[in-house]
Amino acid sequence: MIIWCASYPKSGNTWIRAIIASLIYSEDGIFNFNLLKKVGQFPRRDHFKELTDDFTDLNNLSKYWITAQEKINSDGKLRIFKTHNGNYNFSENDFTNKKNTLGVIYIVRDPRNIISSLSNHYQHDFKFSTDFLLNEKSFLSNKDPNYKSDENIITLLGSWKNHYNSWKIASNLLLIRYEDLILDVKSQVNRLSNFLKKFAYFYTNEIKINNIIETTSFELLKKKEENEGFEEAVNSKIKFFNSGPKSNWKNIVDEKLIHKIEKSFEKEMKELNYLS
Repeated sequence: MIIWCASYPKSGNTWIRAIIASLIYSEDGIFNFNLLKKVGQFPRRDHFKELTDDFTDLNNLSKYWITAQEKINSDGKLRIFKTHNGNYNFSENDFTNKKNTLGVIYIVRDPRNIISSLSNHYQHDFKFSTDFLLNEKSFLSNKDPNYKSDENIITLLGSWKNHYNSWKIASNLLLIRYEDLILDVKSQVNRLSNFLKKFAYFYTNEIKINNIIETTSFELLKKKEENEGFEEAVNSKIKFFNSGPKSNWKNIVDEKLIHKIEKSFEKEMKELNYLS
C-alpha cells in the first residue's frame, strides 16, 4: 500500500522526503542523499512496463495509473512515493483510490514564493511561472526524444489551487505547510513521525530527532549538493537548493503578478492563512 508524499513542485517535497527517509530508514537519523532513494517517485516509466511505452500522452497514460499501482502493491509492502501529480480524475481515470492508498502527506507552500523557485528551477521569467501556477492544464514533461530517464513521464499538475484542492479531500491526510517547517521544524518532524507510526514501525528518540533536524536543514542540503551534486536537479548548472527559506516574494516579484495570484487563489490562501 502507498503513502503519498504529494506537493506542487518547489513546495518542500524533497525536504519532507529527507525527513521521512531519515525517520524510517536510518537508525541514527543522520541523512544522506542515498536515503532519498527509499522514497521513490510515481509515476515513473518503469512502473508501466508491459502496460504502455507512450509516456507523453496523458490520455493514454492515465488509463494505467491504477493498474500500475495495483502491480506495485501486489506484494503487500508499504511504500512511500513522492508525486507532483494532482489527485485528479482525468478522462474518467482516477489517479489513485482507497484500495491502493494508505495515507497522504501533502506539503503546501505560499504560491507567491513558488513563483521565484519555479523561475530558477526551470529557467523561466516570473510572468511565465505565474501563468504556469494559474494554468489548469499545467503538466510536467520533457519532450526531448533523447531524454529517456525513468523520471521523464508526463505528470498532470493543473493550477496550484486545483492541485491543493484535489489532495486535501484525501482520507488519512497530514497537511504540512512549508512555512511551518521553517518556523518550527521540530514540531513538524514530530507530526510526521506520529503520522507514519500508524503505518510503519521505526524507533525514535530525542537524539535521532535532533540528528534529523540538523542533517536535513536547508543549508546543509545546499552544501551537500555543492559538494556531492544532486541527481534530481534539472540541470547541473542550476542549483536545486537555491534560496529556500530565504526566498521572499515581497522583495523580488512584481506587484501586478502578486495581485493576480492573490485574486485567483484568494479562497485557498485564506483557508491556509496566507491571506487574512
